[in-house]
Amino acid sequence: MRLWRQLRDMIKVASFNINGIKARLPRLLEWLAETRPSVACLQEIKTQDEGFPAAEFEKIGYHAIWHGQKGFNGVAILADGQAPVEVQRGLAGEPEDEHSRYLEADVFGIRVVCIYLPNGNPQPGPKFDYKLRWMERLRRRMAEIMAEDVPAVVIGDYNVIPEDKDTFSVKAMASDALMQPESRDAYRRLLNDGWTDAIDTFNPQGGVWTFWDYQAGAWQRDHGFRIDHALLSPELADRLVAAGVDKEYRGREKASDHAPVWVQLRD
Repeated sequence: MRLWRQLRDMIKVASFNINGIKARLPRLLEWLAETRPSVACLQEIKTQDEGFPAAEFEKIGYHAIWHGQKGFNGVAILADGQAPVEVQRGLAGEPEDEHSRYLEADVFGIRVVCIYLPNGNPQPGPKFDYKLRWMERLRRRMAEIMAEDVPAVVIGDYNVIPEDKDTFSVKAMASDALMQPESRDAYRRLLNDGWTDAIDTFNPQGGVWTFWDYQAGAWQRDHGFRIDHALLSPELADRLVAAGVDKEYRGREKASDHAPVWVQLRD
């Protein structure tokens, strides 16, 4: 009875880069049914707004908001039994930026921010420059949220390998945009602003991956790295109970190349 009460008084916020919501809808519904997060943030839904399968989620009790884009990018926030109240979509600072990478909502008394940060490859070049500008725009918005003193989580695919301990091979990733000093410095600035990396808090020695490429037998050889993160504001970090990665879902048939990540919080 005590355990049931403890679980009842918890909020679980999860993130899953689904890599195409239409292609992987059965796997997504399976994960939602088996793990039942209170909030699920999705990245790379890769569909226009009118193609988002909201009705499929409503059938199992989830309400959704989404920010789609044809064939690329796209983010969504799902909530179990409660409709997320949208606060903002997209980041200020570049009016010409039409990428669907940012969605922010209030749900269960928490500010939830779902992000799909630019990859930045190849680097150097305009894509890497865009990545760094996007990270600075994100930092400005996160500072505004911090100033509101609301319990907040900024969760999703950051496309940043924060430290050497977060990859199977430093050598293999050395030239990748995910691990460049500029990318790491931008991520570190977020932490220095007062945000807490929840997954790292529970895995200080590293060795925890959230992505395995489809190529070169990366999954079978466990050649992965950690690029999906959950950053908590001080108000929410005080309520952090657990954090982890649902690794087994990467090994299922027609899986995404990412595994879901999650945080457990006291209500």
